[in-house]
Amino acid sequence: MEHVTEGSWESLQVPLHPGVLVALRELGFPHMTPVQSATIPLFMKNKDVAAEAVTGSGKTLAFVIPIVEILLRRGEKLKKRQVGAIIITPTRELAIQIDEVLSHFTKHFPQFSQILWIGGRNPGEDVERFKQHGGNIIVATPGRLEDMFRRKAEGLDLASCVKSLDVLVLDEADRLLDMGFEASLNTILEFLPKQRRTGLFSATQTQEVENLVRAGLRNPVRISVKEKGVAASSTQKTPSRLENHYMICKADEKFNQLVHFLRNHQQEKHLVFFSTCACVEYYGKALEALLKRVRILCIHGKMKYKRNKIFMEFRKLQSGILVCTDVMARGIDIPEVNWVLQYDPPSNASAFVHRCGRTARIGHGGSALVFLLPMEEAYINFLAINQKCPLQEMSLQRNTADLLPKLRAMAMADRAVFEKGMKAFVSFVQAYAKHECSLIFRLKDLDFASLARGFALLRMPRMPELRGKQFPDFVPTDIDTDTIPFKDKIREKQRQKLLEQKRKERTENEGRRKFIKNKAWSKQKAKKEKKKKMNAKRKRDEGSDIDDEDMEELLNDTRLLKKFKKGRITEEEFEKRLLTSAKTTVQLTDLEVSDLEEDG
Repeated sequence: MEHVTEGSWESLQVPLHPGVLVALRELGFPHMTPVQSATIPLFMKNKDVAAEAVTGSGKTLAFVIPIVEILLRRGEKLKKRQVGAIIITPTRELAIQIDEVLSHFTKHFPQFSQILWIGGRNPGEDVERFKQHGGNIIVATPGRLEDMFRRKAEGLDLASCVKSLDVLVLDEADRLLDMGFEASLNTILEFLPKQRRTGLFSATQTQEVENLVRAGLRNPVRISVKEKGVAASSTQKTPSRLENHYMICKADEKFNQLVHFLRNHQQEKHLVFFSTCACVEYYGKALEALLKRVRILCIHGKMKYKRNKIFMEFRKLQSGILVCTDVMARGIDIPEVNWVLQYDPPSNASAFVHRCGRTARIGHGGSALVFLLPMEEAYINFLAINQKCPLQEMSLQRNTADLLPKLRAMAMADRAVFEKGMKAFVSFVQAYAKHECSLIFRLKDLDFASLARGFALLRMPRMPELRGKQFPDFVPTDIDTDTIPFKDKIREKQRQKLLEQKRKERTENEGRRKFIKNKAWSKQKAKKEKKKKMNAKRKRDEGSDIDDEDMEELLNDTRLLKKFKKGRITEEEFEKRLLTSAKTTVQLTDLEVSDLEEDG
């Protein structure tokens, strides 16, 4: 391990409590990192701080230690239900991790209670736990914390409890805003006292974060910690000990390359990132079937109750694979991750940096590999310029086994696998269409046939993006996919029941008249009106007379026709007027287009 340090904890300008030093020794951190030595003294001297530092640089201790020290030096001891500090973080996994680090310190100070408020738990139980045990330090995700402020009817007046607040910390501030928590943060800030110390920590500084700094911090000290050897003007966000690689391969070769790589690194710990939850579900299942002697876990944002358990299990593993989405890209500290594999490139450059940052943390070495299609090779230069993140090419691995036929066989044997594959393909295409770097990741250049083969699809799904396209390079399977059963007998029984119900409905409706769905009336009307106005403009520009046919068409939509329809004039009188008008040369300008609109 290469120590990137700024001296011992005892060398700090502001001395730390002996209990804090004991906790640091227990954690195995004898020295400070640059962000810690820069931030802790300022935070403890009543300064608001906005800290930007590369991922994996030790930001958690940079705010946990000042929180404990500030509360220890508080003049009046905190009561059980008085809140002295709040730490807000974007994901429950990161909140669990911070809560765990904090507990190493609070166990030496039994006068402080801490509480964790995150999604996926019963809010009623959270209220009861706070009422019984208190919570001088709250670690929370924004949604759950905002919800707790609305629990006054259940006996929790959190607005009163936070009047004693000394410290507020917003961790991974850029991610908090990216995930749409701005409204929740604004609501929370309204409840908090203005006289407090605020710390804002982030790996990337965006305009949204800058706005948050101006709104929530008073005369903040800005701290920007760069990697050693990196120029002051550089914007590099990845640790210098990280080896970053890329591999160029076709869509139908990518999965084989991934499995071959994982088989050659079975005794190591890996994170494998996919772009969507459906891709995690599908490829996670595929890897489980093909890598027998490796522990494989899956985690994504749509999991509600299992995420915490899976996260904690993977942290304890010596080796294994975590298949995940970007829910695991920020701030998560998993011990000894050897490789971060990006099967799908992320939707933006900053997410690329955060994904890579799950390895090579706090002085350790680590490696990352991103798989790219031939059409995406320009992304390498883009990352080098945009993030100052150089990548080295890794050659295609030789003698890789073709595992796609096995995946197709799995899909034919179990409808659950077949449906997961179809959903994964659709979700990938939709995510690809929304990529921020659309000049490189262009949907129209995507080889859908090769992509479908890479997903081991049995047939092409029906979706708007594929409408009207032909795929001669993709050969669908010759079986009727509707006949593929679920391996799960209960699910298959339910499916058969639904199919029978549909058959009965079809039989009942066979003799009935079929109605063809027309276009929306409003669209038809708008189209007609537009056509009339265009014709009117053209003829007005030409200055030509209207012939009898045009006259008849126009007169059908005038007040004369309206009077006849409403019975105000007789048929004989209407015909007489119509004949009289037809003999007269009328310019189009004599008629108002607005007269035609009322009758539709």
